[in-house]
Amino acid sequence: MSGSAGIDRHITIFSEQGRLFQVEYAFKAITAANITSVGVRGKNCAVVLSQKKVPDKLIDPSSVSYVFKLSSSVGCVMTGSIADARSAVSRARSEAADFKYKNGYEMPCDVLAKRIANINQVSTQRAYMRPLGVAATMISLDSEFGPQLYKCDPAGYYVGYKATASGPKTQEALNYLERKLKGKDCAEGSWEEVVELGISTLSTVLSVDFKKGELEIGIVGGPKTDGSEGTDVEFRALTEDEIDERLQAIADKD
Repeated sequence: MSGSAGIDRHITIFSEQGRLFQVEYAFKAITAANITSVGVRGKNCAVVLSQKKVPDKLIDPSSVSYVFKLSSSVGCVMTGSIADARSAVSRARSEAADFKYKNGYEMPCDVLAKRIANINQVSTQRAYMRPLGVAATMISLDSEFGPQLYKCDPAGYYVGYKATASGPKTQEALNYLERKLKGKDCAEGSWEEVVELGISTLSTVLSVDFKKGELEIGIVGGPKTDGSEGTDVEFRALTEDEIDERLQAIADKD
């Protein structure tokens, strides 16, 4: 960076190559957290998965989470700085609640993704604001379009996916998912199989055999919690016992 000293000090200054270094540092913060997450869209469901790392034995594990509910129908996994993630989630919940109050129906996932991306983009053009070092992978079960999976990054880019990943092992996870979904419009099979594909992806790229307390899984289109027939259109996180069942199913296949 010779001859261009100081241009990375301000968010609003482009380098000679047309790059914004402060925004690139926000992307590096996502990988620096050392948490890899995956999102997969199925025929009738969508799931997000994240590693769960409790950094200290004295911390209550139930208070450590990267999976958040934004509205009754939209949930997400945040990858990166957890402090930035909580701030972003707070804003997203506020936007979703505001939309429902004004329009009388739940904010669709793609509309919320666009809104969050627009807010992120403003953070790249104001000198008094910092881009948040976090990537948001959102899922919902849309009444019109079915399962939805969107990802927003710190630069303000958002796009829909069949499957995606965030974190230090993103490329390896994407390569694995590409092989599994070759030529398919989405992950086929029941919600159990979609969850198992997500777990297998993380397990393979990280070379780890997960225990139930080392994973977090959020789902839309899964089984109803009261045990009744049909699928649950609301977003919820799977319990440790439900995660254990899927881990057991993968172990039995092997």
